[in-house]
Amino acid sequence: MPRRCSICHHGHLTEINRALVEGVAFPALVAKYRVSKDALSRHKTNHLPATLVKAQEAQEVAQADDLLGEVRSLQSRAFTILNTAEGVGDLRTALGAIREARGNLELLAKLVGQLDERPQVHLHLSPEWLELRTTIVGALEGHREAKEAVLNVLEAGTEEEDGSRW
Repeated sequence: MPRRCSICHHGHLTEINRALVEGVAFPALVAKYRVSKDALSRHKTNHLPATLVKAQEAQEVAQADDLLGEVRSLQSRAFTILNTAEGVGDLRTALGAIREARGNLELLAKLVGQLDERPQVHLHLSPEWLELRTTIVGALEGHREAKEAVLNVLEAGTEEEDGSRW
C-alpha cells in the first residue's frame, strides 16, 4: 500500500501549496511547517494542484492586463492634453502630446502583438544564395531529371509569400 502524503494531510496544505507555487525555498517551509524536505519535494512533484499553478499564471496575465490598462490610460491622457492644447492654440504642447500619443500607440501595438520589429531576412534575394543556387544547378548539368527536380523545389520555395522557406 502506498504511503500517504504528509503534506496533502497537513493542516496548512493551502499555505504550503501557495508557498511552493511562489517558489519559497524548502528550508524555510521545513522550519515553518515542520515537514521534511523529501515530503515537500514528493508533494510538489506528484500532488501540487494544477489549479494553483494555473492561478499563478492567471495572476501574471492579470498583471499584463494592468500594464495594458496603464498604457491605455496614458494614451487617453495624452489625447486629452492634445485636445486641450489645440483648443487654446498652444501648438508646442499639442506637438508634445502628439509625440507622446505616438509613443504610447507604438508601445500598445508591441504589447498586443500588432507590431513586430524583428528583422526579416529574404535569403532568396541575397547574393550568396544566388551564387550557391547557380553552383548547385550547374553541378546538375549532366543529370537532367535531378536538375529539373531541384529547380522545381527552388522555384516553389521562392514563390512563398512570407520568405520563410528560402
